[in-house]
Amino acid sequence: MADARARTLILGLDSVPPNLLFDRFLPLMPRMKAFLAKSTYGTLRSCEPPITVPAWAVMFTGMDPGSLGIYGFRHRRPRTYWDTYSPTPQMLPYPPVWETLSRLGRRVAVVGMPPGYPPPRVNGVYISDFLTPDNAKDFVQPPELAAEIQRISGGYSFDVTFRADDRARIGKELIEMTRKRWAVARHLWTKEPWDLFALHEIGPDRIHHTFWRFFDETHPRFEKNAVYRALVDEYYQKLDGEIGQFLDLVGDDVTVLVASDHGSQMMDGCFCINEWLIAKGYLRLKGPKPPRGTPLEKTAIDWSKTRAWGAGGYYARIFFNVHGREPSGIVPATEVPALTERLTRELAEVRLPNGAPLAPDVRIPAKIYREVRGDAPDLMIYFADLKWRSAGTLGYGSFFLEENDTGPDDSVHSFEGVYALAGPSGSSPGPGPTHSIIDIAPTLLKRMGVEPPTTMQGRPIAALL
Repeated sequence: MADARARTLILGLDSVPPNLLFDRFLPLMPRMKAFLAKSTYGTLRSCEPPITVPAWAVMFTGMDPGSLGIYGFRHRRPRTYWDTYSPTPQMLPYPPVWETLSRLGRRVAVVGMPPGYPPPRVNGVYISDFLTPDNAKDFVQPPELAAEIQRISGGYSFDVTFRADDRARIGKELIEMTRKRWAVARHLWTKEPWDLFALHEIGPDRIHHTFWRFFDETHPRFEKNAVYRALVDEYYQKLDGEIGQFLDLVGDDVTVLVASDHGSQMMDGCFCINEWLIAKGYLRLKGPKPPRGTPLEKTAIDWSKTRAWGAGGYYARIFFNVHGREPSGIVPATEVPALTERLTRELAEVRLPNGAPLAPDVRIPAKIYREVRGDAPDLMIYFADLKWRSAGTLGYGSFFLEENDTGPDDSVHSFEGVYALAGPSGSSPGPGPTHSIIDIAPTLLKRMGVEPPTTMQGRPIAALL
């Protein structure tokens, strides 16, 4: 039965898939192994798209990305071509669990949950996330805690520059960043008996992007490098140590949830969406093609003859040049469905370098979300089950790249994240079925004696109550 005073600790591990946490790295993680032994655990299916922003917001609001108006790290402002913005917590139209609890007078502490900058006001503490600008002073609420956080951490780190070739530097900085974050989190945990405490760790995501090719022999660009392979092992061992030190401070009366927002998998390469759109006549340039790696926004485009353009990332964001919506739109709104059908059909004919189909999975926001708020792309397209990224830059003379066009990168996202829950009541230890990320928020509220609002899309997971 739900307890109105039940306490909850959330340990969020970004981008961790079941095959890594429950198998590949578990022998290096004795504290996690012991935690799983008393937990109900399994696969947590991410949202669409399976990206850090919006996935954590989906997890803690119980609402889909369309209802939240968040579709990734960058959004295009209406009636512009290149004016973009990043989501902030203040943009969320539905409250995350810590805001709901704050309104009820419950005490909460949140460390780094995205979107988290600028940090919102809560009944407690909120430290901003990895999107915090360099040298930002306004990274915590209440602001008077900033000096204490810097003192405990020895200089707090929000993220590292990870799409780069100096991998030894990246690995060292990731380990140090993680150490600082967990030191601060443990310090905050001991300050008072929080009703809800939530911690987000971006480190695993960065490790996977930087080092996947060194520990996975099936990676298409696998490299034997004992130093880098050992560095990945070291990171997971030290992360386990940080988790263990935290759990040593946690009593048996606290519900503990370990979860990831999505999974990771090796990256096969990039599909150059704008090169393809040019070849098919959807996108027209003025003059010759630009040099290799030129961003589309720095290219002269003939908007009077352009019907569609795309953006890069874990999935392709396609925008139609709609008359009356875009500054120089030419596509009548009534022709968008036919244009969508034709583009979808032609993409399905594309073959990868090995002859396999590109297997585009075309999603129309209005058809997959209950509502479409904010500034959604016209189409969201996954390639080869997300194994191939979308490259938005130009100048390659080919539709395919082996590497990410924005810098060295070994991994992409997957839909399969993880959950592991242990608490004073409810579920039985052992493997559990796959659950949906959108059902976590109502489950947590229910466990804490708070009835989820009827407007919430997610539903409490009975097996975890």
